Amino acid sequence: MSSSTGQTGTSTAITDIATLVTNDPSLGEGSPLGLIRDAAVVVEGDRVVWTGESSKAPATDNRVRADGRAMLPGFVDSHSHLVFAGDRTEEFNARMSGRAYSAGGIRTTVAATRAATDAELEANLTRFLAEALRQGTTTFETKSGYGLTVEDEARALRIAAAHTDEVTYLGAHIVSPDFADDPAAYVSLVTGEMLDACAPYARWIDVFCEKGAFDGDQARAILTAGKAKGLHPRIHANQLSHGPGVQLAVELDAASADHCTHLTDADVDALANGDTVATLLPGAEFSTRAQWPGARRLLDAGVTVALSTDCNPGSSFTSSVPFCIALAVRDMGMTPDEAVWSATAGGAAALRRTDVGRIAPGAYADLTLLDAPSHVHLAYRPGVPLVSGVWRRGVRVV
Repeated sequence: MSSSTGQTGTSTAITDIATLVTNDPSLGEGSPLGLIRDAAVVVEGDRVVWTGESSKAPATDNRVRADGRAMLPGFVDSHSHLVFAGDRTEEFNARMSGRAYSAGGIRTTVAATRAATDAELEANLTRFLAEALRQGTTTFETKSGYGLTVEDEARALRIAAAHTDEVTYLGAHIVSPDFADDPAAYVSLVTGEMLDACAPYARWIDVFCEKGAFDGDQARAILTAGKAKGLHPRIHANQLSHGPGVQLAVELDAASADHCTHLTDADVDALANGDTVATLLPGAEFSTRAQWPGARRLLDAGVTVALSTDCNPGSSFTSSVPFCIALAVRDMGMTPDEAVWSATAGGAAALRRTDVGRIAPGAYADLTLLDAPSHVHLAYRPGVPLVSGVWRRGVRVV
């Protein structure tokens, strides 16, 4: 296969694709995946301009054969924490030897992150992004939350913003250790001076609404302040216990309520009747031996579900969306089709994007080629490096 496509002004047809996942339900067999068999994709510049059966592909400047492999949209990882220093190997080892996870471990990463240089933080970030890209992730969101001072939160977001448009201000990850005796003063900082310093670099605002972090009233104040500054809410909700996070997410029109492990029927109803996506993060449950989120319950109620890695050094140190797809199918009640949709179109919905997560005219040419004839192999062959080609905005990068 050729090394790249999508040079400005040139068109390239990728033909002989065994199964093409378009996520356009009007195509193919009428399923949400919009599957086309023996398919082709035409790319011009950084966009898709045509999809259809290989035999009907229009004339193009270049032609590349997929040789009977499957192609799907690049994964959209809508929840990660990649600006940090250090790791928490010892904590993981201890937990796997019998100690439970709590929100407090974040403080270890805060200390290491504050001590790191900008260059060290950026080198870490770009290493994880390259790792994710090799596994098919072409769009990613990432958060601050390991600085917890005005200066450290702002620099984390500044570093992240150089690498993605999907940047989230998470000054409200936990109460800063510096404010352990005065959480109210920390909330004032997060909604005041810190927000002012961080808002120019971020699109989103997030809060960890959980026992040991921020309660419902604090979370509402933080997200409302962010909205007033032009940031759109997302929320860490109902991860470790039942709480107000999901209801608050729907009330404030958050793009996404993330984790959603412990839900009441009222929480599920609220998600089903709102525009907030439920983002499920099975890497966290895998790495903490916690209860799996009930994806089947959400899907059967009509909730839009996204699947993401939650890549972070404490509770989910994986950058692999294929691994999360396999977990979701094996342990969360999702079908292979549902898991693939949630890791592509679902992630795009969680970021309120229509230009990624699908292979359709007008969308970015973000494409993942598998060394397999079907997307089902992502769950069928867990742990196997199936991604054999990745195009990001029309350029082949893997």
